[in-house]
Amino acid sequence: MGTTIPGPDGKPRCRWCAAAPEFLAYHDTEWGFPVDDDRRLFEKLCLEGFQSGLSWRTILAKRERFRAAFLGFDFDRIAQFTQADVERLLDDKGIVRHRGKIASVVNNARRAQELIRQEGSLAAYVWRFEPKAHELAAPQTASTSAASIAMSKDLKKRGWSFVGPTTVYAFMQAMGLVNDHARGCVIRDAAAQARAAFQPPRTRTGRLFS
Repeated sequence: MGTTIPGPDGKPRCRWCAAAPEFLAYHDTEWGFPVDDDRRLFEKLCLEGFQSGLSWRTILAKRERFRAAFLGFDFDRIAQFTQADVERLLDDKGIVRHRGKIASVVNNARRAQELIRQEGSLAAYVWRFEPKAHELAAPQTASTSAASIAMSKDLKKRGWSFVGPTTVYAFMQAMGLVNDHARGCVIRDAAAQARAAFQPPRTRTGRLFS
């Protein structure tokens, strides 16, 4: 189970957020809070893919440059990228210059367009995979789950890449599908309250996914 340490205000926080100065704000205001914005969800899936084999600190430090390079992660615009754009991005020292991961963002943008045409929104699709409370492990004790495995498998079937179960689980933690703040962390309750007030997105027909 995740442990806590005192934050700058003396209140307990997840231990991991003390690993780097920039982690505190991310932990307190983003990680674990529910998101239903398609562009933010797409961005996070892409950044988690870039993190594969690296640290989140590396990606977080480069996040603004990633946003500039990928046009705010506007998947409709990224879907128009050509091989010349991939080559251009490989010369961008502000991002992670990995050909496979850059090409994956372009591919996944096109797959996101297809998914939205089919499901109504990326958010409606993503929240279909929110796990039930009884399916969750103790905070910060798992790196995958039945839900992340199912979502990973389905995304791969739809042609997405760099969306393995561990990547998807980290995405779920960050986007509020899983509240993985340590028990005792002052932000755990805040994230839970945000989720309680959150209405899961619906499809175009107004139907919630079952």
